[in-house]
Amino acid sequence: MVNEADLDWCDNEGDGETQFRRKKLAAAAGGEGIGTSLYELDPGEQSWPLHYHTANEEAIYILAGEGRLERGMAGADVPLDPGEYVALPADESGTHRIVNTASQDKSDGDRALRYLMISTMHEPDVTVYPEHDGIGVFVGSPPGSDDERTVSGFWEIDDAVEYWD
Repeated sequence: MVNEADLDWCDNEGDGETQFRRKKLAAAAGGEGIGTSLYELDPGEQSWPLHYHTANEEAIYILAGEGRLERGMAGADVPLDPGEYVALPADESGTHRIVNTASQDKSDGDRALRYLMISTMHEPDVTVYPEHDGIGVFVGSPPGSDDERTVSGFWEIDDAVEYWD
């Protein structure tokens, strides 16, 4: 068992376009088959790049704030409010990215978007990034795990080579 108040936020991860704070709840509690993280996005920030998994189903539960679930090629974008739960299948229909749509003006109090991200923890997994025509491969440890991987990396889909070359 773990209380999120006892955990420190992971360093603000991201690359400028993607920024978030994260607490890995399941890992801290000893979970292995189901991953759960608490995420917090400031106004205008977004989570991971638009993506979907081929082996891991994910789910989102909104705790506080206001946001938008971007579905990309999988469907229409939808607003997110506290109490909403979204299931994300392990295929193209689960394509997603979360954006905090609150005003940048923080004069009306804390405007962070807080949500739980829940995931199965299967490996190997291939993550597809449709906006970048890219894939991520994770073998030996599933996405979100801190365990060592035997194979992992990110490639453009066009980097494919012939099998018999």
